[in-house]
Amino acid sequence: MLVASLYAAVMSILFPGVRWYLRRRLNKAVQKLNTNLQIKIRPLQQTKRQVLIDQLMFDQDILAMIEDQSQSENVPREVLQQRVRGYAREIVPSFNAYVYFRVFFWLAKRVARFVYRVRVGAAEPKRLSEIDPESTVVFVMNHRSNMDYVLISYLAAERVTLSYAVGEWARIFPLEMLIRAMGAFFVRRGSQNPLYRKVLERYVYMATQSGVCQAVFLEGGLSRDGHFAAPKLGFLDYILRHYDWRTDRNIVFLPASINYDHVLEDQNLLHWDDKSARPGPWQNIVRLWKFLRLNLFAGSRARWKRYGYASVNFGIPVSMADYCADKDLDFNHLDKEARIPRVKTLADELMHALRHVMPVLPVPLVAAVMREAQGKELSSLEIFGQSDAFIDKIIEAGAPMKPEEKPRHVTLANSLEMLKQRGILLEKNDLYRVNQDKQVLLDYYANSLAHWR
Repeated sequence: MLVASLYAAVMSILFPGVRWYLRRRLNKAVQKLNTNLQIKIRPLQQTKRQVLIDQLMFDQDILAMIEDQSQSENVPREVLQQRVRGYAREIVPSFNAYVYFRVFFWLAKRVARFVYRVRVGAAEPKRLSEIDPESTVVFVMNHRSNMDYVLISYLAAERVTLSYAVGEWARIFPLEMLIRAMGAFFVRRGSQNPLYRKVLERYVYMATQSGVCQAVFLEGGLSRDGHFAAPKLGFLDYILRHYDWRTDRNIVFLPASINYDHVLEDQNLLHWDDKSARPGPWQNIVRLWKFLRLNLFAGSRARWKRYGYASVNFGIPVSMADYCADKDLDFNHLDKEARIPRVKTLADELMHALRHVMPVLPVPLVAAVMREAQGKELSSLEIFGQSDAFIDKIIEAGAPMKPEEKPRHVTLANSLEMLKQRGILLEKNDLYRVNQDKQVLLDYYANSLAHWR
């Protein structure tokens, strides 16, 4: 009886008291953070996860689909409702402001700066500061590396909190708990289950209507060859399917283009289609150990010579209220056949905006010059001169870059050394040529600037 009494006291008094104390501290921390953020943490992000799951379970559109499937497939409603509960629990995040800012932001900042020299720019900085803080901001990005998650979150953390769609690859303990606490939600890539897709669609709609800032990789996956891939329309369609620009919260798409001097997993991406060449778990552990052994005790200058720059350029925001008004568009009243072509047109325009602000970094620049040489040997001075000429051409073509932002010759020399150390370029008596065995790797980096050719 004594043990039972102690257990009852702990469960009914102590635990609720501790939860109340922690939640009170967390709410105060959120209020303090909101004073510094351009776009505040939304009430939906502070709502208990179980409440959001219940909202999805009793969403009218989902209930209607359950009713239709129950009759057409002769499946009991209770079974379908349990499936919806499982899907909702799989998708809905459990955002924790303390974990996001005290753990993830700190970790993202350290990792990004440990590996790269980070640069950030904007085509029109004034337009970024004029974004309505009450709108739903959606970062639209290209996808070159898994470091993209880390880099963009670190650079945007002083203004907003980002919610990502993350693939099933991250559903491993304890990574899954950390990702959910960061506000990310899990997505089954390529799932054709209509009930699952409806639950995902309604969660995206719920988050969009609540003003949660989201980040979307418009290509849907990592670039395998360095080129921009064709945009995937599913997520954009979820966001815009029921959007009424006259009455709903405004949606602002913000292009954010990412580029690297050295993509850490470039070899894996190039050989992705060859399943026999994909590294297994043990090989990944060995590679991680080798990476840490080479870099953990190396100075920042040595790491920079090894990995170079990582850069993010922000483009011009696209306000959907203005976009729909200019084109007399009303997505909410379009059927699928009429809506999808309009979504594709918007996606193509956003992809064009990403290409327009793609960072011109030293290694991709040198790679583009060497590919244009078509196997000829070039001296370092010839490479420097052709690199300057390449930048002059893209500035003339309208790239948001100034002549004084050209890489200095010492930076280009470091890039040449980086490509030489990786075996991509061969050098003799200051004459450089492409190693034919590494031509595909050189093309991978040159392709990030191929749209300016």
